[in-house]
Amino acid sequence: MAVDVIDYLRERIKGKGIRIVFPEGKDPRIVTAVARLHKEGILKPILLGRKEEIEKASKEAGVDVSDVIQIDPERTYIFEDLVKSFVEIRKGKATEEQARELLKNVNYFGTMLVQLGKADGMISGAIHSTGDTVRPALQIIKTRPGSSRTSGAILMLGPNGERMVMADMAINITLDAQQVAEVAIDTALTAKTFDMEPKVAMLSFSTNGSASSPEQEKMANATKIAKEIIAKEGYTFELDGEMQFDAAVAPEVGRLKFPNSKVAGDANVFIFPSLEAGNIGYKIAQRLGNYDAIGPVLQGLNKPVNDLSRGCNADEVYKLAIVTAAQVN
Repeated sequence: MAVDVIDYLRERIKGKGIRIVFPEGKDPRIVTAVARLHKEGILKPILLGRKEEIEKASKEAGVDVSDVIQIDPERTYIFEDLVKSFVEIRKGKATEEQARELLKNVNYFGTMLVQLGKADGMISGAIHSTGDTVRPALQIIKTRPGSSRTSGAILMLGPNGERMVMADMAINITLDAQQVAEVAIDTALTAKTFDMEPKVAMLSFSTNGSASSPEQEKMANATKIAKEIIAKEGYTFELDGEMQFDAAVAPEVGRLKFPNSKVAGDANVFIFPSLEAGNIGYKIAQRLGNYDAIGPVLQGLNKPVNDLSRGCNADEVYKLAIVTAAQVN
């Protein structure tokens, strides 16, 4: 890889003034990353939290974020405006009293900033669960046309410059063939954000019908549906399946098992049949293959909201913030 993907994305977004909100301002990892992003002028961070909490985290981390925009959700003049907007967005599903309680939650508050255009994207999850991050996004920002649900992709960066994207890693425990196809399309589009030419492998324990079971049939049908979507929408990337992982990545195996495929042996986007398989797969690559895992990057939403791992470090926060900014249209 001639140019590191994070360097590429950094240069692409630098100077555009993209505003990313960080709801977890009381976490030292967050303020460390925010201080770096602010100092480098890559984007405009917005920290949420009480002033004393942010100061404590900054002192612990040994950084200065005094020049960064800081908002205490419970003490800001825009709180009541956000309450009214939230009630309108939820269309009778939340009273003003319920909205006030929900917007005291930093993830709900941050998501509303994104929805109302007061921020361009958000990352959370360092101290919150995936559900705590995703739920407000689904209720407020909602999924874009063509995506029935959101999904989570992971950008995997190898020790020798390898670049892969895997999904779904974070959201859906199981999906039907139509939904897997949608995830595949969304993941290919995510890969394009990372300056990749997607070659999408629909993974299974079977390659091109070498086994027969409901699980194999699901991935074979998902492949068919995804190819129909590609043709209809005029996408130019390659997608094929179903195939085993070795057939997807090893040219000699791909030629043997799937000789007519334009993806086999050369795949860089991997769609797993279940959350269980995907989560296990990317963590094997991370821990045994020394890959850096960036994400999950949430796909299918109208605006970018991304989820950190609770085991993340400050460098991973920094990188995911850059990725999030790169998703801004």
